[in-house]
Amino acid sequence: MIGIIDYGMGNLFSVSKALERLEVPYFLSENKDELLKADALILPGVGSFKDAMTILNSTGLADLVKEFADTGKPLLGICLGMQLLFESSEENGMTEGLKLLPGHVRRFPGATAEGETYKVPHMGWNRLEFLQGSPILKGLNEDYVYFVHSYFVDTDDREVVISRSMYDVEVPAVAGRGNVFGMQFHPEKSSSLGMALLRNFTELVDERMSVK
Repeated sequence: MIGIIDYGMGNLFSVSKALERLEVPYFLSENKDELLKADALILPGVGSFKDAMTILNSTGLADLVKEFADTGKPLLGICLGMQLLFESSEENGMTEGLKLLPGHVRRFPGATAEGETYKVPHMGWNRLEFLQGSPILKGLNEDYVYFVHSYFVDTDDREVVISRSMYDVEVPAVAGRGNVFGMQFHPEKSSSLGMALLRNFTELVDERMSVK
C-alpha cells in the first residue's frame, strides 16, 4: 500500500483522488511508524520550501523520508515535494533540503539573457522532453503536463534529470536516482500522461513486491 505523507502542505485531495482513479490502495498519515511500513511513499507539496522543511524537521518526518529512501522502496516527490528531495533552496533565504538528490532550487530569473521579461510563476502546460530511459517513463511518449511553480531545480548531475521542459531555462521535470523520483509538475492534474506516470510509479511497487 502507498503512503501519502500528510504534513500540512500537500495537495492531498488531488493526489489521493488520482490513486483512487488508478484503483491503487493508499493511506494518508503523519505517523512515522505507519509510513515506514508502506510499500512506497509519496511526498506532495504546495507552498514555501522553508516552511515545508521547518515542519518536516520539527516533526521528525525529514528523518523518516531519508530512512525510507534507504530501504530501497519507491519514493516520489511531487511539485514542492520534488524540490525538497534536493540539497537546498534559495526561497526565503537559503534552506537545506533532504539531500537525497544533487542540486539546488533557484527562482526563475524572470528575464532572458537578452533582457526580455517573462511571467513568474511558470503556470500552464509545457511539453516534456525525455532525456534518458527510466522505468517511470516506460511505454510513454513525450507530451504536455501541467506546471505551477516559481522555483526550479538547478543540477550539474545530468544522470538525475530523466525528463525536462524549457521555460527560458532548463527545468528538470522528472528527476530521480535509484528508488527516489520527483515530478516538478502536477501529474494528478496532467491528463493522460500524468496519470500514466503515476501508474508507472505504482507498478514499481508491484514489481518490487513480486520479487520479494
